[in-house]
Amino acid sequence: QVQLVESGGGLVQAGGSLRLSCAASGRTFSLLNMGWFRQPPGKEREFVAANSWRGGSTSYADSVKGRFTISRDNAKNTVSLQMNSLKPEDTAVYYCTASSGPITTRPSANEYWGQGTQVTVSS
Repeated sequence: QVQLVESGGGLVQAGGSLRLSCAASGRTFSLLNMGWFRQPPGKEREFVAANSWRGGSTSYADSVKGRFTISRDNAKNTVSLQMNSLKPEDTAVYYCTASSGPITTRPSANEYWGQGTQVTVSS
């Protein structure tokens, strides 16, 4: 089992920045693939970014490419999401996810989830 706890959400004005963090426990973090999803109000959960334990490769949704950066610190068992140039459409509950296999864009295919943290971007 893996426990994930997100932090860092909040209210920010459009154009601002926020940094989300996710602390993991329960398994060897360095062997976990990590990712972030978000669920806007009234919409389905959607993929945001992923980080592979093997080589540290990253991938991003087109909507956040160039604005968001995912990174991990294996010494601290954390994965972070730096969000810059935020837009009102980035408003969502952001979820950290972990999986022993690759992070897929289908939420149901990823093994472990945090409880989520709210990000609200005002215009």
